[in-house]
Amino acid sequence: MSEVYAARRERLRERCAASGSATALVSRPANVRYLAGAAPRGAVLLLGRGTDLMVCAGPLGAHPDDDRPDEALRIQTLPGAADGRGDPAVAAADLAVADGAESLAVEEHHLTVARHRAIRSVTPRLRLTDLGGAVEQLRVIKDEEEISCLRIGAEIADQALSELLESILVGRTERHLALELERRLVDHGADGPAFATSVGTGPNSGRRGHRPTDRRVEEGDFLSVCLGATYRGYRCEIGRTFVIGTSPADWQIELYDLVFAAQRAGREALIPGAEYRDVDRAARQVLDSAGYGHGLSPLTGHGVGLEIDEDPQLAPAAMGKLDTCVPVTVEPGVHLPGRGGVRIDDTLVVRPEADGGPELLTITTKELLAL
Repeated sequence: MSEVYAARRERLRERCAASGSATALVSRPANVRYLAGAAPRGAVLLLGRGTDLMVCAGPLGAHPDDDRPDEALRIQTLPGAADGRGDPAVAAADLAVADGAESLAVEEHHLTVARHRAIRSVTPRLRLTDLGGAVEQLRVIKDEEEISCLRIGAEIADQALSELLESILVGRTERHLALELERRLVDHGADGPAFATSVGTGPNSGRRGHRPTDRRVEEGDFLSVCLGATYRGYRCEIGRTFVIGTSPADWQIELYDLVFAAQRAGREALIPGAEYRDVDRAARQVLDSAGYGHGLSPLTGHGVGLEIDEDPQLAPAAMGKLDTCVPVTVEPGVHLPGRGGVRIDDTLVVRPEADGGPELLTITTKELLAL
């Protein structure tokens, strides 16, 4: 993997050089991890003209399960940083000046104002430029090793969900079910949940990002679940909706079939070269034409990877086109106030038609089951 990280850093170096800066400071943890293989707490990455350096706030290996940075990197630990003295970003900028740098590209969208001022104070002659989202742009297209991590995470999430569905659900609270799902994720090998697990029952079902409450599952409820696993840092997502304890009512079947049709339309639109907004439109117009355009989510899906919400954004005004090997979610939903609703959410990888089209990573059935 050392060659992989070195190649990623070289691509970033080329982008920096094209914009007139030979040196870059990466501080956003997910970006540090992408370029270095690990992101110890507080660490920053300094890309020099020939040598790359990780500056850490404390000693590495404080925990035996900690990931280790790329062995090709130089590591420098700040003395006294562990007790609150010293800032790795400021120290890295000082080291860049000592190495002869005249300019430094920084992630202005991540640095705080106070940190930015501290860098300017210590290195007043250093010209600071904005690195922008250069690393995030590199992260959009995944290599097969990254996709393999997402695939394993999806398998773990599928397994945790399928086991929960085999248990008795009536009478249990949303909060209890969410905690059990997160425990099962870890039991099956996940680093942890990819985000806070959402479980909604009855009138809470179908709400995007619903925080579990102490409401108990009742017969006839819709039960919507959204969870994800983190595996080796990579995060996936799955969402499903079920009916509890009895055959679904006509309105539940109608609503479920509608959301399923919207989700299928979004999935089928995932082809290399498709506009982000066209994928959103494919799913959204199914719901809009049925009279559910008001109150829909601002986006149909988003990228996943080292963070659960990455580029691209599949939204009405999103600009850009899909590439091969870009993992995204497709997650339309409808919520009817006071009654509940349906969400169906999958993680897929964009693939060309010659390779079978979009690869579905989350495979738990989308049939409307009565549990």
